[in-house]
Amino acid sequence: MGVDFVYVCAFSVYPQELIYRTLYFNRYQNLMKSKWISIILNALVFSMAHLMFKNTLVLIMTFLGGLLFALTFLKTKSTTLVSIEHAIYGSWLFTVGMGDMLGFPS
Repeated sequence: MGVDFVYVCAFSVYPQELIYRTLYFNRYQNLMKSKWISIILNALVFSMAHLMFKNTLVLIMTFLGGLLFALTFLKTKSTTLVSIEHAIYGSWLFTVGMGDMLGFPS
């Protein structure tokens, strides 16, 4: 693993996953009548956290990513695993040149 990947996992992705998956599902999932409502709401909340980028494509991609990460978290109950998955997809976006739209140099 490269140093950049480890940095992204430790300082960017892991804290996001603690908030948007671990905290969210441990605290709020029982308040919802349906598992799918909680998954969709989680993806919406995750997507809305990216409003600062002022880019519709970013919101769509983060919503889809939020669905994927929520499903992974519910299946595995592992913050570490979902963080690695998040970091892999995030690194892929930078690799294909989409890092600029996320507000960071690629």
